[in-house]
Amino acid sequence: MSSFIELLGLFLLLMLPFLYETNHIFRYYFKFLIYYGIVSFNSIVLIPAFLTRPCDVRNLLWASTWCHRVTALIGLRWELRGKEHLAKDQACIIVANHQSSLDVLGMFNIWHVMNKCTVVAKRELFYAWPFGLAAWLAGLIFIDRVRGEKARETLNEVNRRIKKQRIKLWVFPEGTRRNTGELHPFKKGAFHMAIEEQIPILPVVFSSYCTFLNDKKKILNAGRIVITTLPPVSTEGLTKDDIEPLMERVRSQMIETFKLTSAEALELRYNPLKSSALSSTSSAAASALEGDPQPVSEIDDTVASGSTSYAPLHVGAAAAASASYETYKSSATAAKASMIKTL
Repeated sequence: MSSFIELLGLFLLLMLPFLYETNHIFRYYFKFLIYYGIVSFNSIVLIPAFLTRPCDVRNLLWASTWCHRVTALIGLRWELRGKEHLAKDQACIIVANHQSSLDVLGMFNIWHVMNKCTVVAKRELFYAWPFGLAAWLAGLIFIDRVRGEKARETLNEVNRRIKKQRIKLWVFPEGTRRNTGELHPFKKGAFHMAIEEQIPILPVVFSSYCTFLNDKKKILNAGRIVITTLPPVSTEGLTKDDIEPLMERVRSQMIETFKLTSAEALELRYNPLKSSALSSTSSAAASALEGDPQPVSEIDDTVASGSTSYAPLHVGAAAAASASYETYKSSATAAKASMIKTL
């Protein structure tokens, strides 16, 4: 009986590489198993260390040092832009788009830049032990989204602390994570907090995961993600009456950046030899959005001359980026059925 079990175990072990290379569903679950498994193991290992300074947000630096290594194992690559905004030693509310649990892995890769930063998370995550316990000991803020009044009390208390201690608070204003290739409407909580304490909003944009992740079809391929930190948006002098326009202004900036960086990622995925033109275009457009005096016509010329696949677009940089993104998003959607190969 023991020999049969040993042979069966050996057979299954030998089958792993074959299944990994040939079955995208197996590969999807296997990669997430590695991701969650390593994070859980690190949580168990780090809990005793966290107990030496419980609920200290600096504990998250220890966690990121270990957990960011998962990136290479599952074939992802994160590129941070606008690092200078994220590295400032200031209290701020970071608002970021939310596409997948892989967002947390991206955060682990940039936590050393943010330094003192914590996250608002739903209370249910606390009960996902050992990760939930480790996260609480590392200073994560858990709120009960069902009991709104209790959640507001918690956030008001946190708001005063982050300003006093110059901590960055990471919030996903969309609420639920959705990998649909677009930004969804924002909730007002983060903007209420920023205006109440007169601290800046710091927009952070993850490019689309549509080039490598499809949860419905169980596909998780190797991929490249651009994380862009935009300049901080001041809330000085603003009141609660300004929440709506502030929220729309920040969301509009994030949407344009999302389209620029996602178009670049999509081009790299499906036309890798032509990606350099779009990369230079994104950089030029980003400079234009930040106030660089470079004329928009030069940006459009970059698109036209960089690659024959781009028709000259005699429009503004943002509109050109939008057109490129919608074009490549539709082509990527059509090509997802064949998007099977990874590492």
